[in-house]
Order: sequence, then C-alpha cells, then structure tokens
Amino acid sequence: MTEVLLAVGTRKGLFIGRRRDHGSWEFDDSPYFNAQAVYSVAIDTREGRPRLLAGGDSAHWGPSVFHSDDLGRTWTEPPRPAVKFPKDTGASLERVWQLHPAAAEPGVVYAGTEPAALYRSEDRGESFELVRPLWEHPTRSRWVPGGGGEGLHTVITDARDAKAVTVAVSTAGVFRSTDGGASWAPSNSGVSAVFLPDPNPEFGQCVHKIAKDAGDPDRLYLQNHWGVYRSDDAGAHWTDIGADLPSTFGFAVAAHPHRAETAYVFPINADADRVPAEHRCRVFRTADAGRTWEPLSKGLPGEDHYGTVLRDALCTDDADPAGVYFGNRNGEVFASADDGDSWQQLASHLPDVLCVRAAVIG
Repeated sequence: MTEVLLAVGTRKGLFIGRRRDHGSWEFDDSPYFNAQAVYSVAIDTREGRPRLLAGGDSAHWGPSVFHSDDLGRTWTEPPRPAVKFPKDTGASLERVWQLHPAAAEPGVVYAGTEPAALYRSEDRGESFELVRPLWEHPTRSRWVPGGGGEGLHTVITDARDAKAVTVAVSTAGVFRSTDGGASWAPSNSGVSAVFLPDPNPEFGQCVHKIAKDAGDPDRLYLQNHWGVYRSDDAGAHWTDIGADLPSTFGFAVAAHPHRAETAYVFPINADADRVPAEHRCRVFRTADAGRTWEPLSKGLPGEDHYGTVLRDALCTDDADPAGVYFGNRNGEVFASADDGDSWQQLASHLPDVLCVRAAVIG
C-alpha cells in the first residue's frame, strides 16, 4: 500500500490529507493548532519512522515548534521553547519561517526564523541552537526587512557534503557556508535588486525562494522579487531564465523530485498587483533548466482567478510520477499526480494557505 501525506499550513491551523493507492484524498475532520498561523511544516522521512514538524504561531502564546510521530494525530510541544533567541542578542522570536531536515545528517533539522536567523537541531527538531556566525555576520546591520518581514525562509543542504549550507533571507539575499555554518558569504552574483539605486549589490536582494535540481545538486532555481534565475555552481553565480514567462515576479519555486532540469513556478502579475499573472490560474514548468517554460492548467479554474500562491505554498512529493501541490490565499488547494500535467482541487474555503508539504510515507 502506498500512502501520500499532505500537510497544509494556513492562517488558522494545519490541515492534513492522505491518499492511499492512488485513491481519493481524505482530510482529517478538523484543523490542528486551531486559530494558530502555521508558517512552516516539514515531513521528515529519513529514519523510517516519519516525523512531522510544524511551526505554529499563537497570537496569545507566541511561536513554537511542535512534532508528531503518528502522522499528525497527536502533537508534542517541548517543555522549553524549541527555538529561542539568547538574551545577549536582544532579539525575540517573531515566527518560524522554515523547517528543513538536513540532507546528509540524520537527526539534524534546520529552522529559519524572523528576525532572520538560522537554528540547528540535532534531536530531530525538539531543541535548536542559534547558528551565531550568520547572526553576527558583518553585513547584518544593513539587512532591511521585506514587505513580509525580515525572514530566513529557505534552507538548502547537500547530501554529498554536510558542511555545505545555503540560506535565503528577505531582503538580504543568498548566503552560503562551506564549513558547516562557521562562516558565511553573500552569494548573489547575477541576481538583480531592481528596487535599489544599485541593482547589482553584493547583498540586499529580495530572494523569495530557492529549489534544488533533482539531477544536479549544484543546480539551483531561484524566484526573486522580479526575476527567475538558475545557478549551475551551487549559487556562486546566477543566470536569468525568466524570458519565456508571462511575468518574472512571484514567490514560489519547486523542483521535480526525480527528473533533472525540471522545476515549477507560479507567476504573479507584479509586486504592486499580487494576483496570478494575467489573472489565470497556471503553474509553469520547465523541462530544460529554464530555457523554455510551459503553462500547466488542465483541471485548474479557467475563469479569472485571484488566488496568490505564497513562497512555501508550492511543493512536490517524492512519488514517481511526482505529485505537485499548491495552495493559495483564496483557501484553495490543488494537486497533480502526474508531474503537473493535470490537476484536481482538493480543498476550498480554507483560511489563507501559507505552506504545503507532501511526502510518500508508506
């Protein structure tokens, strides 16, 4: 029996769906973390027993990281805050933007936060330590929050090298470490910052999301605040690949789990008009590393559409053919079970969808 689990984080709780043996999707009766915004979810399948991690954000109690070892039926919150800024930083946690199981280190989970910081856990996400060299980076005083805050929203690790870590911050850009987080360097060459007097700074780009290619771990795809880019050298240099898209503004990018040179984006009209490009609900796929893009819309709404897809609300699972999923601010969730060729709507009238994650769990 094959089972796929889909976790949908929304402005008011976490919704969990399951599909068995390519049958119909079934969602749990009620949301978990009712009335909490869930900005980050991870499904950790590295050690055989899946663990779910969720970054909840209670308006009363504040943000926290929860974990579940029974596919979301019950959840545990550590007795002490899993993610907390040390007193000497003078900072307080606003939210957890990202939860990322490390590719090369079983048990290690990274968390990205607002204010922009990276945390590392060695106990599968039950406790985290601040990665101080990034927090104390000499450029930090010149980082400027984006429209959604100053968040570290992307973490990329390398299965070949546990010491290679790449992060993205809005609006500081891409930073890379090759020594396990002991030092960090800006890595934005070729990425434009059209909103700055100097559009090509060393740092300060408003990077929205990064995804890693399935066939070449050194190939990355980047969705920027205006601009879609590709790197073939692990982020050292970036090349514009957005010429074939109806708009190069957007938030989300995801890569196919098995097929090389294949990635997905959801174009938005503009930074001042944050609705789907040309008011059409379409995912765009490249099968040649961004040289060309094709719209995918079979089964998606055909009428004018206004559902914005946020940076973590587009994902793929690890099935073959791949499942592709996205949710939007209309509270709709759509899924494809054939690499994006066709779609079905799984949910509607949910709260704003903030993030989606999916994985084969059995």
